[in-house]
Amino acid sequence: MSQKKFSKIAFVSGDNPEAEQAVQALKQRYDNVPIDQADVLIALGGDGVMLQTLHATIENPLPIYGMNFGSIGFLMNEFKLENLIDRLEKAQESIIHPLKLIAHNGSGDPLKALAINEVSLFRQSHQAAKLQISIDGRVRMEELICDGVMVATPAGSTAYNFSAHGPILPVGAQLLALTPISPFRPRRWRGALLSNQAKVEVKVLESKKRPVNAVADHSEFQDIRRVEIAEMPDIALRLLFDPGHALDERIITEQFHYS
Repeated sequence: MSQKKFSKIAFVSGDNPEAEQAVQALKQRYDNVPIDQADVLIALGGDGVMLQTLHATIENPLPIYGMNFGSIGFLMNEFKLENLIDRLEKAQESIIHPLKLIAHNGSGDPLKALAINEVSLFRQSHQAAKLQISIDGRVRMEELICDGVMVATPAGSTAYNFSAHGPILPVGAQLLALTPISPFRPRRWRGALLSNQAKVEVKVLESKKRPVNAVADHSEFQDIRRVEIAEMPDIALRLLFDPGHALDERIITEQFHYS
């Protein structure tokens, strides 16, 4: 018999009572080991739980198989108690790379964070933000007046980026989405598609009058002056999906979904 790829399983869940009950049922049926001894991590909850799990294991990435107990569960599989080992062995893997944010505030000390979905800049007050955008050291937009702007990964392109009318990106497209949030000038600018090797720099103009925050997933920094954003190709996060429901397929399906 061939050796199983995933014989040592660790389970985690969010604070959803149903997810917590499901974890206990899974632990009774399947062997459970500590995360540092596991071959695979099973995460029960919604997409928020998946993001938290990815961030918690980002220094030592494990293959993660999610089971949905949230509202959307775009990054999750259907929950079933039976045949878990068989599902894991047949699962298809999607690789995603996070973004690195380096933010500079008034103190001059660089503030660093990683984002799996997107890095966003938001106006901090009633005043619209004024931003200057450079790509690979070249200024591409002298002044964008807006509520903010974001850089989204393919995995995050269906989240806030899509709600802001940004494009949905296939996982293997090697692209990033640069998307404005409520642009006022230039009013008709809808953003840009960038190579995943692009280095993005955003400077905050009139920062004292028009303060801006920077957010990388769940990490937020206030009153920033400048940010640098780039993909981290050396960090590979591994998500497992049931056959026919891999992340690539879900992203394609989402583009033809109108409800």
